[in-house]
Amino acid sequence: MSGGAAAAAPEQGAEEGGEGKKKGKGKLILLAVPLVLVIAGAGLWFSGILPGMLGMGAKPAAEAEPSEPPPIVPALFEMPEIIVNLNVGNRRASYLKLRSKIEIADGRDLAHVQAAVPRLQDLFTTYLRELRPEELRGSAGMHRLREELIARASVATRPARVTDVLFVEMLVQ
Repeated sequence: MSGGAAAAAPEQGAEEGGEGKKKGKGKLILLAVPLVLVIAGAGLWFSGILPGMLGMGAKPAAEAEPSEPPPIVPALFEMPEIIVNLNVGNRRASYLKLRSKIEIADGRDLAHVQAAVPRLQDLFTTYLRELRPEELRGSAGMHRLREELIARASVATRPARVTDVLFVEMLVQ
């Protein structure tokens, strides 16, 4: 019996050792599965897939992507009529009557231009009073006048951007 008991004891130890290995594998699986799930969840979260699936990352349609901004539409502002006497020296008086429109790049800036009308009239009038009738003759004279008025209008209406000055009526008498 002692030999049989001794032989039975190692078999029981082997069976208990096998169950111990199974219990160790079970504990390892119980620890590994949640760890793998946490790592997979973190990967899905930071890639943006999981918040999208949960509806947390979805933005309202209005905020999802900014739509194209409304197109910038230029606007025309009609200047009041300006009548000035030109610089003629000792000769007979000569006058200039000017009606013009100012073209601004963005129609939303009309308020800036409207607020600057007194300054625009002053700048235009003081410049025009120094002109001689000869300087207004021909297309080159008109071009120079336009360029000078654009420069002055740009200064007066800032931050609005003046793109052109259009002559509606110009009479030199």
